[in-house]
Amino acid sequence: MDMYPKVNRDTKKRLKEKTPEMIAACKKFDWEYFDRKGYCYNGYVYDGRWIPIAKRFIEYYNLKPGAKILDIGCAKGYLVYDLVNLGMDAYGIDISEYAINCVPTEVKDRVHVRDVRDLSIYKDKEFDLVLGLNVLENMEEQETRACLREIERIGKNSYLKLDSWRNDEEKQRFMEWNITPTTYGSTEYWMNMFDEEGFTGDYYWFIP
Repeated sequence: MDMYPKVNRDTKKRLKEKTPEMIAACKKFDWEYFDRKGYCYNGYVYDGRWIPIAKRFIEYYNLKPGAKILDIGCAKGYLVYDLVNLGMDAYGIDISEYAINCVPTEVKDRVHVRDVRDLSIYKDKEFDLVLGLNVLENMEEQETRACLREIERIGKNSYLKLDSWRNDEEKQRFMEWNITPTTYGSTEYWMNMFDEEGFTGDYYWFIP
């Protein structure tokens, strides 16, 4: 994820803009969350930003053509689209019907509206790689813990991107910037949760 485009985030400005109405709208994960100017994604269109990241996943996990990948919380399916174009058998799920309606035509049969809190339809070790990028934070802690266990169950490999902080300064920026997380904490908090739930996958900290 170090290849994701860097953004200069004005957390003080975000803090001034945050209102209860804005937070409530974003937590619906609908148009406001993805495409309303000044909110969350601030407009999310395909621009190829995921291509180098998709290539890095394939290289790092030594994935062969046809490797099966699941992106939970896949948003508009752009990473799924790029993975498929790179020869992967990739799929995505997201709770947002709005986002799924925006996925590229080429992968509409691979991306579905589904709640990541229920992964029971998938078989043990069904996927060569399970991705969860900024999704586990958006549910209650016990649901997050259950999802960690399920990711471990269905994936031969897994990779998470999580909101977090390492010190008080980063915590302040986190609290100023973030809108939708329900479950969050320091990197130590997450590491303890990984140990307690038996999660052995890889992870990356998003620190605004």
